[in-house]
Amino acid sequence: MAEIPKRVILTGASGFIGANLARRLLRDGHELHLLLRPAEARWRLDAIADHVHLHEVALQERERLDAIVRDIDPNWVFHLATYGAYSSQRDVQTIVSTNYNGTVNLVEACLETGFDAFVSAGSSSEYGYKDHAPLESELPEPNSHYAATKAAATLYCRFVANSRQRRLATLRLYSVFGPWEEPTRLLPTLLMCALRGELPPLVSPNIARDYVYIDDAVEAFILAAKTVVDDPGPVFNVGTGAQTTLSELVETVREEFGISAEPQWGSMPDRHWDTDVWVADPTEIRASIGWKPTFELEDALRDFADWLTADPAVRRFYETTRTPPQ
Repeated sequence: MAEIPKRVILTGASGFIGANLARRLLRDGHELHLLLRPAEARWRLDAIADHVHLHEVALQERERLDAIVRDIDPNWVFHLATYGAYSSQRDVQTIVSTNYNGTVNLVEACLETGFDAFVSAGSSSEYGYKDHAPLESELPEPNSHYAATKAAATLYCRFVANSRQRRLATLRLYSVFGPWEEPTRLLPTLLMCALRGELPPLVSPNIARDYVYIDDAVEAFILAAKTVVDDPGPVFNVGTGAQTTLSELVETVREEFGISAEPQWGSMPDRHWDTDVWVADPTEIRASIGWKPTFELEDALRDFADWLTADPAVRRFYETTRTPPQ
């Protein structure tokens, strides 16, 4: 049976994950409404702009936001708008007003119209530094202003879900990568160098991450919207359950792309958030909504590299863009 198209609100579509989710929702035949700040950079959306309904609004503009949501009357809401995930995004007031206040405003606006599902993008950083793969039930111990506001938004959504018996899920994302990712981040930089037979400057080899390919992350959002579970406000870890050290990642890239250059460890200083343990426990998301990653790391890296080289304009953009997001 064909799926009935939904009226969908998506915030954060100008970002990497949101741009991929937008494309998936369009392929699935849904009516897609994007809520974007007026000044938001939209280079990821140029190719699909004629196929979506675009609404310029800041989530802090409560009256305008309420009016737009009323007009759309959504079935599904995907909330991915965020600020502070990049080291260049440091203004604490903007972090709070976007990640927490913006979430409250959007949820309250959507409660007025009703919805079938509301899915927010959380962050694995809500857990803070752990020496193990944390469960969703563990106490958040945020390691930054950004992480603290994401944890607060998660708690707020759980409170609303349980007090109002409305479906609000939060996905705690681990290290998602793939097409449309910010050019300055590790994987695009590493792959662009690999395509030239080179390696970039590198931090310590023991730094670890749980890498999740973007197609798998997008599927988690879709399943979270489609699948009704007993808990109206579930929190799900979106990760593979296996961490990869930077040393292992670089060696995989060297083998996949035939790179003879040796890594220069420590040629880039470690960042304050780097750690040698960062891995998900995906048991709950698999048991509750049937999600599991389908891409092995090697296949995901090759798929991403193919995307980077398929369009000459995309390749040029990733070769020349080194300005961090604001």
